[in-house]
Amino acid sequence: MTNNTQTSTLRNGLGAGLKTTWSLGKIIFPITILVVILQHTPILPWIVKLVSPFMNLFGLSGEAAIPLVLGNALNLYAGIAGILSLDLTVKEVFIIAVMLSFAHNLFIETGVALKVGVKLWIVLVVRFGLAAISGIVINLVWRGGGEIAKYGIAPETTVVPSGWLEIFLLGLQKASFGVLQLALIVIPLMILVQFLKDRKYLEKFSAKFAPVTKLIGVQPNASLTLVAGLVIGLAYGAGVMIQAVQEDGVSKRDATLSFIFLVACHAVIEDTLLFVPLGIPIWPLLLIRVVTAFVLTIAVAFFWRHKLNEKLEKEATVTNG
Repeated sequence: MTNNTQTSTLRNGLGAGLKTTWSLGKIIFPITILVVILQHTPILPWIVKLVSPFMNLFGLSGEAAIPLVLGNALNLYAGIAGILSLDLTVKEVFIIAVMLSFAHNLFIETGVALKVGVKLWIVLVVRFGLAAISGIVINLVWRGGGEIAKYGIAPETTVVPSGWLEIFLLGLQKASFGVLQLALIVIPLMILVQFLKDRKYLEKFSAKFAPVTKLIGVQPNASLTLVAGLVIGLAYGAGVMIQAVQEDGVSKRDATLSFIFLVACHAVIEDTLLFVPLGIPIWPLLLIRVVTAFVLTIAVAFFWRHKLNEKLEKEATVTNG
């Protein structure tokens, strides 16, 4: 590896990191300020009261609907902005984090799924189903996490703002720290991604990923799709995934199984690191995603294969009869 190559990778990765931070900061900054302001108006309490009965299913307060809606309608960063603007318990933040890990950025990522041949109803059922079930199960199983979450380097708010200027300044403070924390994670991450791209490590990883593809019931030619989704994510890895489906002859069945796996477990580095500043246990979050991905995909592949065998047996019976 030459010095020029290292410099180019660092420069391009840093540029991509700053560009990404700017793009995502434009989402997080205004949303955080807006939600903080809405907290001190009659609008947010009214919305909270309206959705509270539904949110109780997941052990969440009505306010928790805000990051869930933002995360699903926009992206994970918008959801995190919603969390940063609220005072939630560690358990609530963890449940929201797991639910958002399974279902976020629905419009863009659903478009990617449709491009690679996955049916719309499968996308919606899997994503919303995993989010809802995980929230309910964690709420029933976990008895701890009742303390108020501390959001990384953001200072605690001890004084209730008394006027609109103080409310705005509080929103400005939370938004600024939110973007700063984002930059501290995204910039090193994009340098790492650039390094993986420049050294063709995605292709190398995919070659060694064949045993995993076999385990979850898909053909080896789908490995690049899986690796791209796992490392870069569904949205960022869209180009690699679509190209792999079109050029590597990945079947619709394998594309669907790959997508089901990636819904539960994609962008494992980025998505996991983004939740670090929220003061929640990270390893359980990652473990839940990985285990769910394997169990769900293997189960669907087995059921699919069983149904196919039944169909072939019926056709053979009709032919012989």
